Amino acid sequence: MPTSARLAAAVCYGLLAWIVSGMVIEVVPEKENWGSFQPFNALVGLVVGWFVVGKRVRVDYVTAMGIGFTGMVAAVFWVLFFHSFNTMLELALDRRYDGPVEAIVSIFKIALEYSAYLVHVHIIATLVVGGILSGMIAEFVDRRWS
Repeated sequence: MPTSARLAAAVCYGLLAWIVSGMVIEVVPEKENWGSFQPFNALVGLVVGWFVVGKRVRVDYVTAMGIGFTGMVAAVFWVLFFHSFNTMLELALDRRYDGPVEAIVSIFKIALEYSAYLVHVHIIATLVVGGILSGMIAEFVDRRWS
């Protein structure tokens, strides 16, 4: 059921994903063609905000902070998974794997490599503060307009 809290959480997490994606683009200079990196991550943020955070609010603000942090972790997980899966498919089409199990295991190795790009103070701070604030905003909107 669409609620104002779900909409607020979706917008907040979409915006957070867009901002952090821009920060990652600045940190990774060797890649030149980013394609739809930012819009895709924003879409994942929208979905996570809607389904993970938006439906769990209607609690107190301290719990909303925890829900916001959990939503941020879920968004990072899904973004890493989808991009790693996409990279694995590209490598599999180039016949770089000996079998399907090796390809599936490589998803996690690629995700670990990609997560190294997130280990910068400004990116971590933006994710943590943005996730917590997004949870609190969703809670505020739920209390105010539902």
